[in-house]
Amino acid sequence: MLKERDLERYADVLLWGLMTSRRERFRKKDLILIQYDHAALRLAEILYDRIIAAGMNPIQRQGLTVDMERSFYGKADGRQLVFQAPGEKEFYGNLHGRIYLHAPDSLTHLRKIDPVRICKAMVARKPLRDILEKREREGLHGWTLCTVPTSELAAQARTTPELYSEQIIRACYLDQRDPVSKWKAIRQEAIDIKRWLGGLEAAFIHCESERCDLKLTLGESRKWVGVSGHNIPSFELFVSPDWRGAEGTYYANLPSYRSGNYVEGVHLIFVGGVAVEIHAESGEAFAVKQLRMDRGASRIGEFSLTDKRFSRIDRFMADTLFDENFGGEHGNCHIAVGASYTDSYTGDPAAMTGALKRRLGFNDSALHWDLVNTENKTVTAHLKTGKRVIIYENGKFKH
Repeated sequence: MLKERDLERYADVLLWGLMTSRRERFRKKDLILIQYDHAALRLAEILYDRIIAAGMNPIQRQGLTVDMERSFYGKADGRQLVFQAPGEKEFYGNLHGRIYLHAPDSLTHLRKIDPVRICKAMVARKPLRDILEKREREGLHGWTLCTVPTSELAAQARTTPELYSEQIIRACYLDQRDPVSKWKAIRQEAIDIKRWLGGLEAAFIHCESERCDLKLTLGESRKWVGVSGHNIPSFELFVSPDWRGAEGTYYANLPSYRSGNYVEGVHLIFVGGVAVEIHAESGEAFAVKQLRMDRGASRIGEFSLTDKRFSRIDRFMADTLFDENFGGEHGNCHIAVGASYTDSYTGDPAAMTGALKRRLGFNDSALHWDLVNTENKTVTAHLKTGKRVIIYENGKFKH
């Protein structure tokens, strides 16, 4: 659905994202994993060629097909669900970079599978994710990802493949001769806003919209992060708050496609940092089981805001990567229930330990589920001095 020129520019932006995402510079002979769905094969080939030319070592892995996923989650016994191939931990422990190309052939093929089985497999793979996160904190690993349009994505977004592809091209600035320069400019503007947010020294923030009334304690040693190359596209600025300070209600008015299931109208009530009530207008049973995956799944790991001045995304895309960066008329906010990002820690990321995460209120979970609200909203920072400052209104940061 994307022309060769679009794919070449996409590869340019993805490689910029990969290089930007890692604190230490990449070197020749580094190992770079390219994970891709079948529909993204051509983009994977272009990236493979670029990585070879750069003197690094690409490793390609194609994702499971729809039938493979149905077989695995539907028929695997308890041991098979948690099975890890020999050498997998060693492999992850030596990776220097990872690019994931998301191009699904189905978004609802696991709707008849017991969500508990999906959760069990996710929890079993968490140690591998922990390895990569530790390497990233040490500056040894970087990653980025993108979405390649498919007929399934377009159908679930209720549009044509042509219009869906056009939205991706616009969102990633692939319609510009030098999209990387545009991304560099956006990143610089984001750095200025993050510096302003950090200088406010807010004790907590209050997010208010038609169906949201949520207070979040930022916590000790926190900073706002984002536009770091990790996601293409990514316009969001976010913080991993102290999960213990979450109080109030949150409503996700955009639907979610997650683990082969469709969920709409998620409504959460937080008391003492925990979602004590979990409701959904569609897919409630799945949502409840997701937030009971482990102890941290019902806590908040991220709060994010997208400025509509940066994002050209103006429609539902049935894809979290794009929906969490929705610009439109009012911008968006989203929370993630589950794992936090230690990027939001102001200290040395390499010094982050499990004990320090617990003391500072960084949440830990096998889950990380982004829930998006695009209602017109006001976000107010309550400063440690007692002063109040509106930081976000009418879809824009006030900086």
